[in-house]
Amino acid sequence: MEKQIALTEYKLFSRSFIRSYVITMRPYLMFVSGITGLAGISFSVSISVIPFILIFTASFLSYGFGQVLTDCFQTDTDAISSPYRPLTQNVVSKNSFLIISITGLTFCVAAFAIFNPWNILFGLIAGLGLATYTFFKRRWWGGPFYNAWIVADLFFISYLAAAKEYVFSPQIIFALPAVFFGYSNFVLSGYFKDITADSATGYNTFVVKYGRKISAIISDVFSLLFVLFCFLSILLAKTSYSLNDLPLFIFFAAGLFNSVFAQLKLHQVSTDADAFAAIILVVHAYILFLSAIILSNHPGWFLFILIFYSAFNLVLKIRPSKEQV
Repeated sequence: MEKQIALTEYKLFSRSFIRSYVITMRPYLMFVSGITGLAGISFSVSISVIPFILIFTASFLSYGFGQVLTDCFQTDTDAISSPYRPLTQNVVSKNSFLIISITGLTFCVAAFAIFNPWNILFGLIAGLGLATYTFFKRRWWGGPFYNAWIVADLFFISYLAAAKEYVFSPQIIFALPAVFFGYSNFVLSGYFKDITADSATGYNTFVVKYGRKISAIISDVFSLLFVLFCFLSILLAKTSYSLNDLPLFIFFAAGLFNSVFAQLKLHQVSTDADAFAAIILVVHAYILFLSAIILSNHPGWFLFILIFYSAFNLVLKIRPSKEQV
């Protein structure tokens, strides 16, 4: 009876329903897909305002729609680790969330495909990846890499949509694995906060199978590879640097600082509730390093990047659950 009342209260597109959907999208993590798409866009020599807005908006929203889609298949573990999420409280219709998410992702793919029809194919592949992620998350060997290739695909899609001529230079070739390993580390570190819930519900993640100590070491490897590929991509961006590139080095240094402390904190995690501090730093490092890559391509985008990063910090601060990232 309680479930029926709750569903009646949260009518489709009511204020409560919309609020629940936005919470499930995890707005603070939509900056992750936003910076990934922006990194892909930055490899275009020039781009006009309207294409930039459409591609960036589609990139930014894609994480939110994709997150709701995957959450629809993970209510068992989320009910333990994230009871604040509307889907675990039975206050919304899972089918309604699925339909809205698929519609939203379709919009994102369409926005990318306007500028390059090949993105229909790459978008469909990414959508299939999102729909099947839960299967791979249950297997220790699959989760981080499977999630990361979807995000790397977003980087590539954004590049295809933005660029007028496609030149797969060493710089962009290094940027792609940077995205892959950077996001792999975010996924792996994210599992540290859900060990109890994942273990109880049959999600045999890498951290569940091998424990925190070994997982932290593997995370170190992912982090080092992320830093290395970011550095190589930036190094190959130009032959000389000037004072105009100072923001680039500031963002890179800030990313390095956050990355080092994230890994140190990850090795100190002893309970699920302690993990959020390390995970937050991993997210900061991801956004900061990709910002440095973007600024190596377009130093003039500094103000936009600064506003973007400031907005991320604000939205992160007001997230509904401190222990969840």
